[in-house]
Amino acid sequence: MNLLQLIRTFTRTAEAGSIAGAARALGISATAVGQNISRLEAHLGVRLFNRSTRSLSLSEAGALYLAKVQHIEADLAGAQAAISSGDIEPVGPLRIGCSRAFGRHVLAPMLPALQRRYPQLQLELRLSDRAVRHAEESVDVSIRIGAQLQDGLVARPLARIPFVFCAAPSYLERAGTPTSPEQLADHRALLFRFPADGRPLRWGLVGEQGRVEATMQPGMICDDIDALAELAAAGGGITRLAAFVAEPYLRDGRLQAVLGDDPAWRPEPMEMFFCLSDRRDFTARIRVLFEHLQAGLPVAWQVPAG
Repeated sequence: MNLLQLIRTFTRTAEAGSIAGAARALGISATAVGQNISRLEAHLGVRLFNRSTRSLSLSEAGALYLAKVQHIEADLAGAQAAISSGDIEPVGPLRIGCSRAFGRHVLAPMLPALQRRYPQLQLELRLSDRAVRHAEESVDVSIRIGAQLQDGLVARPLARIPFVFCAAPSYLERAGTPTSPEQLADHRALLFRFPADGRPLRWGLVGEQGRVEATMQPGMICDDIDALAELAAAGGGITRLAAFVAEPYLRDGRLQAVLGDDPAWRPEPMEMFFCLSDRRDFTARIRVLFEHLQAGLPVAWQVPAG
């Protein structure tokens, strides 16, 4: 009997609140989850969960047991980290959560080089525009924008990524090219809907006079950055894109940057953070990821020390 495997199944089920949720987190079938819990209950001689056709909750014994065993995996990971430093190669699973656009355009192209360097790492990339929950979703590290930071997270500044206001040349020929933030109000704005609160993200600008938010006339709203770029390229209006999304469109001429020549104002950059649940989670596996990203991201995105 693999007692650690049974305990892991138990803690994932308690965290997820359902057998199906635990199965997704563990990558095994719901039947296997149920069997593991039954084996653990038989081994302990107690009932760990109260079950009904519609709900699953910890029994009194289950709650007590969870409090005693929920740190076992973290302690084992810490023990492994202690011998996975220096010249010893980092090994084991490394689960990374981040937004779809950053993951698709920036992180995914960088990870194969990390795994070639450390072939014993088992990398898993989970893309979602909502803020993932580390414990409940078994995520080791997440990369988030400032608006996604939550109490209790340990957040290290990772990058400051420029935004670009841009539109298709055909749209600018029809509607004119804005030369000041105030003139954005005269144009159709293509906006990104932020999943965390469901509101379209405002367009911030910073300059010598501080920070302002552009007055916008919503033309279309979308919850996918890449689709938003395509809407703009098709002449739908002006949009604001992170540099890593805008760059290929600007390079081939499908989009044209606006307001880029005004030294008094510039789009407020996007702050990116490398997030952990606890400082003790900064194991060798996570350290090599952080260092790999710091070395591989463009110099222009680097956050000044201090």
